[in-house]
Amino acid sequence: MESRPPPNLKDPVEFAAYRRELRGVASGVRWGGIGITLIGAVVAALRAWAWPAIPALIPMIVVAWGMMLMLTAIALRMAYHARRMRGG
Repeated sequence: MESRPPPNLKDPVEFAAYRRELRGVASGVRWGGIGITLIGAVVAALRAWAWPAIPALIPMIVVAWGMMLMLTAIALRMAYHARRMRGG
């Protein structure tokens, strides 16, 4: 990544552009985490209503995996923001 000056967050136009830029950081990881968490919730609901033979650990693992991906996306976004504010 090329060295860019930090965004001027007092200017509304630059602030809006930076928000759009920041929204794109790790968006695939974030959406993947949301999707996997939803799949885990569906598996938990199916276990409760239709498939009681599924071990309770399975939906918990899937939800935890999705949450881990969302937290990873948050950490990546925070690191990107810190780097941009330093002018990197």
